[in-house]
Formats: sequence, C-alpha cells, structure tokens
Amino acid sequence: MKKKIFIAAAVVISSQLQAQQDSTKLLNEVVVTATKFPIKQSLTGKVVTVITREQLESNSGKSLTEVLNTQGGLIVNGITNSPGTNQDVYLRGASAGKTLVLIDGIPAYDVSGISGAFDLNLIDVNQVERIEILKGSQSTLYGSDAIAGVINIITKKGGDKKVNATANLSAGSYNTYKAAVGLNGTANKTNYNIQYTNLNSKGFSSAYDKAGNKNFDKDGIDENIFRANISQKITDKLLLKFTSQFSKYKTDLDASAFTDDADYTAATKNSLAGIGADYTFGNNIVHFNYNYNKTQRIYKDDSASIGGFAKYSKGEYNGKAHFIEAYTNLFIKKNTTVLIGADYRQQVTDQNYLSISSFGPFTTALGDSAKVNQLGVYASLVLKDLKGFSLEVGSRYNSFNKYGDAFTFSFNPSYLINNSIKIFGNISSGFKAPSLYQVYSEYRNPDTELKPEKSLSIETGVQYEKENVNIRAVYFIRNVKDVIAFYSSGAPSYASYYVNADKQKDKGLELEAAITVDKIRFTINYTNLDGYIETKKGTKDTAFFNLYRRPKQTINLNAGFDICKNWNMNIGLQTIGKRFEAVYAAPPIEMPAYYVWNVYSSYKICKMAKAFIDLKNITDEKYFEVNGYNSRRFNFMAGVTLSF
Repeated sequence: MKKKIFIAAAVVISSQLQAQQDSTKLLNEVVVTATKFPIKQSLTGKVVTVITREQLESNSGKSLTEVLNTQGGLIVNGITNSPGTNQDVYLRGASAGKTLVLIDGIPAYDVSGISGAFDLNLIDVNQVERIEILKGSQSTLYGSDAIAGVINIITKKGGDKKVNATANLSAGSYNTYKAAVGLNGTANKTNYNIQYTNLNSKGFSSAYDKAGNKNFDKDGIDENIFRANISQKITDKLLLKFTSQFSKYKTDLDASAFTDDADYTAATKNSLAGIGADYTFGNNIVHFNYNYNKTQRIYKDDSASIGGFAKYSKGEYNGKAHFIEAYTNLFIKKNTTVLIGADYRQQVTDQNYLSISSFGPFTTALGDSAKVNQLGVYASLVLKDLKGFSLEVGSRYNSFNKYGDAFTFSFNPSYLINNSIKIFGNISSGFKAPSLYQVYSEYRNPDTELKPEKSLSIETGVQYEKENVNIRAVYFIRNVKDVIAFYSSGAPSYASYYVNADKQKDKGLELEAAITVDKIRFTINYTNLDGYIETKKGTKDTAFFNLYRRPKQTINLNAGFDICKNWNMNIGLQTIGKRFEAVYAAPPIEMPAYYVWNVYSSYKICKMAKAFIDLKNITDEKYFEVNGYNSRRFNFMAGVTLSF
C-alpha cells in the first residue's frame, strides 16, 4: 500500500501543468529581527529564515508549531501528540527555554515554568502575518534566553481598506473543529485588527495503551484566543500602538507514559497587554515599548481514576512579567547605522502545590517574593555594502539583582559577490538567566546562588542565489558553560537541588535549498546535529551524548505546484532520525527513526473564498515522538477561508 502511495505522489508531481510562482529571491528580502530595523538579507551576516504570509496561508488547518517544525535546524517536540500537549522548541539542538520567542519583537515568557519558555499553544497561526527565525546567539540585541536564537512572531495588522472581514472554518479528525474570525482596516489614521479563534477537539489518549485492551480515555482540548491591535498616527512623526491578547485553554492529561488518568486536567490562561510609540526625526526613529504578560496554570487530579502516585493533587502556578524598552537606530551615513537601546524586566511568580497519597498530604509554596529584576543596555554598529562587505558589531551589559551581571558581544561580517553569493561568519556570546523556580523553589541551591548560563557560538556559511535557485549551507558550534543541572546526592540524605556544574558542547550542519525545476518548486532542508555534556563525577570529568528527543538527522522536503489556475497542491515528506529518550534511574533508550508524508491542497472558489484540505501522515505510519505517548496516525483537516 505504501509503495502505491509513493508512486502516486511521484506521478502527481511529474504530471503537473503549471508551477507555483517563483519566490526564491531571498537575498533582497527585507527583515527586521536581525538588526531591530529593516535591512535586506544580503546586507546581514546573520542566519535568518522567513515564513511569509503566503506560506502561512498555504498551510491553513495547521498549527503554528506544525509550520515551525518543517524549518531547518528546528524541532518542536510534541506536535503530533494529543491536542494541548506541551510543545518544547529545540533550535539547533538547544534545550527548552534557550530559544527566545518574540511577539512583534517583544520577549514572551512563562516565568512560572521551570525553563521559562512561552507556551506556543497560546498563539493561533491565523493571527500571524509572518515569522522570522533568527539562528545563533542573539543575547546582545534580545537579552536572556536567546542562546540558540529567536523566533519573532509578527502578528497581523490592519489592511488598506476601511473594513475587511475574514473567517476560517475547518473540521477534521478526532472530532476537531476550529473557527477563526477577524475584522481589520484603516480609517482616519487609525489602523486596527481584531481576531478571535476557537479550537475544540475530542482528541485521543495521550498515553499509549501498550496492552491494547485498557480502553484509555480520550484527551481533548477547548481553547479560545482573542487578539486586538490598534495603532494611531498622531502626527506625521508620532505613531502610538496598543496591543492585547487573551488566551485560555483546558486540556486533558494522563498520569505518565503508558498510564491513563481519566480526570487529570490542565487549565492555562495568558494575558498580554502592551503600549508602544514610534517617533521619527529625520531618517531616524525612536522606539518605546511596554508589555505586561500574565500566565496562570492549574493542574488538577481529583477523582477515583488514579493513574499516578497521589490520590488527589492540585498545583497552581502564576507568573507576571513587565518589560520596558527604548531604542533608536541612527542613520549616520548612507552605509552606517548605529543602534542604541536599553530594556528593563521584572518577573514575579507565586506557586502552590498539594498532593495527598497513602503517605499523607504533601505541600509546597512560593510566595510573590520570588522576584527578579534585570536591566540591560546595548549598542551595535552596522556597516552596509562597502563594496560588497557588511559588518555588524555589538555588545550588551546586563545587570541582575539576584544572579550577578552578564556581558555579551556579537561580531557578524559578510561579503556579497556579484549580488548572488553571500559568504558570512558569526561569533557571538549569549546567556540564559536561571528561572525563578530554580532559584526559589524547594530545589534551590542551599550553598550558593545560581549563575546565568553563558554561551559562545561560532557559525560560518555561504548562500547562493541566482534565477530559480537559492541554496544556503551553515556549520555551527555552540559551547555553554555553567549549565544548570539538577543534582541529587542519593542515600542517605537524598538532597536534591540545582547547581551550575556542566559544560554543553553542540555542533551541527544545516543545508537548505529552494529550487524551481520543470515548473515545480522544491524546498528541502537537512540538519545534522551532535552534542554532549561534560559533567563531574567525583574527581573526573565525564562526557556523554545528551540531546534527548532531538534527532541527529532530519530532512524536510516539499514540492509545490499549481494543477490549474485556481488549484494548487503541496506534497511534503519529513524524516526524523534515531534519537534517545532519557529514563529515570536507567540507561536512555533509543527511539526508532520514522517518516511522515503530508499532502495539502487548496482551491480558489472565487475572489472571496478558498477551500482547502490537509492530509497528514497519509501512509498511517505508527511512531512515537515521546516514549509511552501516542502520536497521530492518518488524520486530516478541511475547511474554507473567506475574505470580505
């Protein structure tokens, strides 16, 4: 059966009529994340990947993390588990929390979590205009958590018309239904965008029923997301911006790998609110932003269906973050720009947990005294196109009231040959501050304060673009010192706490290409990854591979084409290599490699309506992203997008 599907896919590709429009001209594409002001990709030595609005629209029915998971060097673990599953972002093999998520250039955190990583379940892809993925250490411009890079999610703004209404309605496998509606426009110097999304799915059992006869219950999700952006042009020089987002979802959980729990739930709420201003003087702009981020997570297990250790448990985790920044880009000369900025962050959490087992009640609590403040100042100099040569150099000084100080730098040269070949090399340092949980919980270090993890990244590469070919190759090395590890002394005291003890050394190769051949547009990326950690055992240093759940080799291949004027199709293949899964008090286990075929097709019914269908895992491959937890077999989403 699988061979027949492969042959059919090949026939479809080779017998197409018209190709997808060429969009391989990437060196002239303008990006903002690399330098915090607009710049052509050809003029920056940084490695940037852009997911455009057109690409997002051709992926209707997918989640944000499903789109991200096909990018070179980027793995999102958990995307094919049951809806609502926690999704860890691994960029270039870095662990969770070491890739900073930006929403419209503003850092987004969950300061109540162990890693501090923002929950990408809280963002709907229908509300996103474009995504810029900036790889390599970016702490000089963006501060803590940007050791592996940043993912800048740029949301939709108002359109050119006074009123424009949109809707996206879809349904699919596992009794999944999704509705997204929006209203946007521009009137009297006011630009507005309002959007609402509801997602509901009955789902399937999160835990894998190994015996096949235990009738594990389904684990679903109910989610609502509301977002509004408003900008007002006060004068020709002054622009005010207001943003808000409220997200909440409730999802069912299971006790652990291979273990069901019929009444274990998680409820997450997140509120984002911000105000900003841009003031233009000459060719220069001063930017000011303030953002408030509040997250609440409640985990509750309160019935006779006991899948874990406790008979009853409830945990509530609250986090609040304030972010203030001001920066300006000064265009000194035609080829010279200086960026100067400062930001201030305050993070607070309060947490409490209660469990009742046969041994009695157990409680932990963190008051709102669990607080950290940090102040950062930074500057960079950008030289552009000096007879093909471009350079960015920058530095940041970050001061914490709890951890001590951190200093970072970046050095990013590049050289453009004949407007088609870019050679680049980057050296940059980064840092990740300890999370509030690591510093204030019952597992805080009793002897010394934790220090930030500090990294040094080196990358070199070449990018070639001509006519219908765009190819990029990058080799990177990343070394991290003072890695925060969880230490346990064992018997008889069983003392357990976080320490700065280890060194992490990672390296990898990324190959990416976009090629149009015989009217078919192919995109392909290949990632080869390796890494290990050095840790002390007694008086000796021990090194071992520790990139758990991160495959050493990954391939993503997509072929897109137009069957006719209004009908297009994309066929995608993802192969995930072998990887290892950590097991408590036992050696890690090897997880088998797997592959997934996907087919997406859309048809433009009229100017205002488009129908689509997204077929995923069409060969019904059985695989596991995480040991003991189910992944989606063949499934689909189908629907219609409307614009008025």
